[in-house]
Amino acid sequence: MKTKHPNIVEFEVTGAYALFSDPIMRVGGEKCSYQIPTYEALKGILASVYWKPTFIWYIDAVRIMNRIQTEVKGIRPIKYSGGNELAYYTYLKDCRYQVRAHFEWNDNRPELSEDRNENKHHEIAKKMVRKGGRRDIFLGTRECQGFVEPCVFGEGEGAYDDLQHLAFGTMYHGLTYPDEGYSDETRTHLSKNLWQPVMKNGVINFLRPEECPVHELLHEMPVKLFGNDAGNFSGLNEFKGGERNGTPADGV
Repeated sequence: MKTKHPNIVEFEVTGAYALFSDPIMRVGGEKCSYQIPTYEALKGILASVYWKPTFIWYIDAVRIMNRIQTEVKGIRPIKYSGGNELAYYTYLKDCRYQVRAHFEWNDNRPELSEDRNENKHHEIAKKMVRKGGRRDIFLGTRECQGFVEPCVFGEGEGAYDDLQHLAFGTMYHGLTYPDEGYSDETRTHLSKNLWQPVMKNGVINFLRPEECPVHELLHEMPVKLFGNDAGNFSGLNEFKGGERNGTPADGV
């Protein structure tokens, strides 16, 4: 999608541990992380940095900076029926990734069209990256805390810069919620996307959700409404009629 102004953001996310997996595999029992971050996990990190229903974040690429290592931990999770059980979780450890992403307007939300100020959202997003995010950052699961800071994608030495090709097989890509749907079916259902990532010289270029080779409709789901009428979005009132004092505000 061509935009009037570039809205690329680049950042580095680090953490002692990570657990990237298919949500279906998280119901109970043993949990084992994928070797690389999923599209959905990185999108969730960026949503914690800065998110508005006016636009959709698209993850363009991730660069694996540290070597892929795992560590098994004995965990006593709470059972759905009550009490605890013993399980072994396999985490990634010493994680460090460079991420490049951009945003596009969410055409499924015409009621928020007055909030489509690209410079405003881009500047706020970059500021929030510098500040480390608006909300806490997690690498896949809540127990895996992460930290975000700005970077230049491609700079620095990565562990797999000299590895020309590494395929990871079929993996979970992410979920498409109805408010971000790209077809009649995905606008009325929660859907799941699968793909086959390939790392080249340490970099994985992501497909867009609609480009994934495998899609599965999970169940019907209504679109959550945002706006003045819904009583859960004040941005239109604050920014209607232009920017305050000639500069973008960052209060919403």
